[in-house]
Amino acid sequence: MKKNQADRGALFLMGITVGLWGVSWIVMKHLSAFIGPFDLVVGRYALAFLVLFSILVATRQSLSFPPFWLTVGIAVFQTTAFQCLCQLALVSGGAGHVVLLAYTMPFWVVMFAWVLLNERPARRHVIALMLAALGLVVVIAPWKGMGSVQGSLLALAGGMSWGLGVVLSKKMFMRHQVEVLNLSCWQMILGALFALPVALLWPQRSIVWGPDLFWGMAYMAILASALGWWLWLSVVRRVSATIAGMSSLGVPVLTIILAWLLLGERPTLLEAAGVALIMAGLVVINLPPDVFRRLRRRSLRT
Repeated sequence: MKKNQADRGALFLMGITVGLWGVSWIVMKHLSAFIGPFDLVVGRYALAFLVLFSILVATRQSLSFPPFWLTVGIAVFQTTAFQCLCQLALVSGGAGHVVLLAYTMPFWVVMFAWVLLNERPARRHVIALMLAALGLVVVIAPWKGMGSVQGSLLALAGGMSWGLGVVLSKKMFMRHQVEVLNLSCWQMILGALFALPVALLWPQRSIVWGPDLFWGMAYMAILASALGWWLWLSVVRRVSATIAGMSSLGVPVLTIILAWLLLGERPTLLEAAGVALIMAGLVVINLPPDVFRRLRRRSLRT
């Protein structure tokens, strides 16, 4: 098997990870009726920290705190801001709509990497960004009024925050030797601590204690956060970064399908067209350079 090909075991793990994260958006939308968005973020991250910390202890891995300022920056943007903004977006927007805009993060990574890491985007990146921009306009549909725009912009800001966090993570790995699981563990507790003041000060609905809240929080903390991240790390270790990045594209697709089937969020033809444009952009931006060059040469011949 070639190095850049995914083995069957890695593909199986990818499928589980995409499934866990796709369902998590439906669970978050459901939990919005039982707990405030920031309380959910704090509770989810605090429980996930305990799970990951226990794994580090059980496997006797290092518990030392990673390089301070970059770790804090990653936690602020990639952990806290992303989840808080997306939770607010879910309150006023549909789960399928929100996850699609939040998963525009690969495009923001390209832009922030250009500015902060001096990584100039290639031609395929520009094409992908143009496709995504057109798709975003169609999905947000600003001509429908501010009600639909509010949730869309919050989700879009969440995707931007995640993108910036990814670039900061790249800087971390370029400058320091850190274990990904260790870094993720400390990001969980930092995310909970940073979101706590917002949860205490921001007006939220009262917590409705019951089985729905218990099982929903268990899913978000143990399965979507701890197990999902563990599986994702296993995938990244076994396949190329391109293949791993492509696997994440299944999350918004699965969420849109589940939101349609379980929540009755039937997409319009215009929204479906916007989804197709954004997904086309995501595919283009994740194409290996040699594949893109072959496709370009083939199109020039015809």
